[in-house]
Amino acid sequence: MLQAGGLGAVGSALEDATPLNAAQAGSVESVIQFVVAFVVLMGVGRYVVLPLVSRALDKRELDEHAQNPLLMLTRFGVLFFAIAIAFGFAGFGNFLVSMAGIAAAGTLALGLASQNVIANFVAGMFIYVDKPFRIGDWIEWDDGTYAGTVEDISLRVTRVRTFDNELLTVPNSNLTESTLKNPVDGNRLRMKFVFGIGYDDDIEQASEIIVDEAKRHPEIMDDPAPSVRLTELGDSDVGLQSRIWIDNPSRADFVRIRGEYVTEVKKRFDEEGIDIPYPVRTLEGGLALEGQRAVGQTAE
Repeated sequence: MLQAGGLGAVGSALEDATPLNAAQAGSVESVIQFVVAFVVLMGVGRYVVLPLVSRALDKRELDEHAQNPLLMLTRFGVLFFAIAIAFGFAGFGNFLVSMAGIAAAGTLALGLASQNVIANFVAGMFIYVDKPFRIGDWIEWDDGTYAGTVEDISLRVTRVRTFDNELLTVPNSNLTESTLKNPVDGNRLRMKFVFGIGYDDDIEQASEIIVDEAKRHPEIMDDPAPSVRLTELGDSDVGLQSRIWIDNPSRADFVRIRGEYVTEVKKRFDEEGIDIPYPVRTLEGGLALEGQRAVGQTAE
């Protein structure tokens, strides 16, 4: 409690026990109050707030690497509020208001100078909350222009390793402002491949071969069952689209399994005499006319 003259119990004791005058004793008392309040609040933050935040992040099943930036922000918030509340408790209100004004002006100037950084920071927070992908996921964006495996997620950028072993450092806003494809988010992945056969070939026979080779592959799922649909009537071929499913997919599995499957179907087509025709193009106009002239000149 404050005693007469504006001093508290600590200030009055200091004034009585030391050669300090009332003003000096009051200043020392304020410093002691600030230190005590700051230590107590930091203790509450460290032993109560941080464990609660950590448990909340664990419940959302965030990776340990992904939790570190959020825990760092929490520590910064605890430090900020501990200092602010301790200043108020110690009676440094005017000083705190002045510091707040300076901080606000500095924040405004910094914000205007770094709008892109702030946008990426906010986008990073949305990535942590919404979890459109995780470390280790295969993602594609910009209509499939870019693709790779996520290696690191920070609050400003995401690092993606392409399948050519190139490391892309992608601003988070690029991933949140456009359509993002995560093929391996589920437990299984559907693959499609179009086999072209000749118009004179037996469609039913070719379809049976496509399904049979899918069933023979040990890593292609039986449920959902492989299927074939006639989807295209091209200029030189009939397109049969195969649909198969793989379990626990990754990019490496996708490429390997598709390659093995297509190879086996091609071998069976060759054995059964089913043709995969080359595209046929007819040249018309000036080029054809020049060809005729060249032939005629040769004949002469």
